Amino acid sequence: MRDGDFFRRWMTAAAAAVEREAPRLTELDSPIGDADHGSNLLRGFTAVRGALDAEPATGPGAVLVLAGRTLISTVGGASGPLYGTLLRRTGKELGEAAEVSDEELRKALYAGVGAVAQLGGAAPGDKTMLDALVPGVAELATSYRAAAQAAERGALATVPMLARKGRASYLGERSIGHQDPGATSAALLLAALADAADAGGAA
Repeated sequence: MRDGDFFRRWMTAAAAAVEREAPRLTELDSPIGDADHGSNLLRGFTAVRGALDAEPATGPGAVLVLAGRTLISTVGGASGPLYGTLLRRTGKELGEAAEVSDEELRKALYAGVGAVAQLGGAAPGDKTMLDALVPGVAELATSYRAAAQAAERGALATVPMLARKGRASYLGERSIGHQDPGATSAALLLAALADAADAGGAA
């Protein structure tokens, strides 16, 4: 079972990963976006870390709802609402339970991913964060590390895709040959989840 401390570890690991990879995320965003994906997420997850330190959100759902709400209020562009929706919807699905099972988390994340798809009007294959999230969440039934690896493969698979949604879609065929920054950061989020699971024992 996973308690609130596990979810705090996840958000802390995600913040550390974004801090480490922010320059790379911005570099990926430069040819097909606004060159601000890394800096936007860095600002958002730094704020998430601060919010969790300042507010005693204890249960799994409360931690994720707070993180999602913080991202929505602090991050500009599309990434704030999309990541904020992912975490907030997942947290709401988990409810007020003090502990949740791995299967409950998988189902909640599946609902969160569905909310992201609805908000962005995107589907797998559109060269967005969903290309990492959908295969990643599907592999959670196997293990957290398998989920992270599937998400990473999904991000790499966006390179030859034609962007159909978001800023990159304006470039048409020129979007081909570039790895999607949103899929890349989504893979970081699931890698952070696997790191949190490793730190707390076997999945």
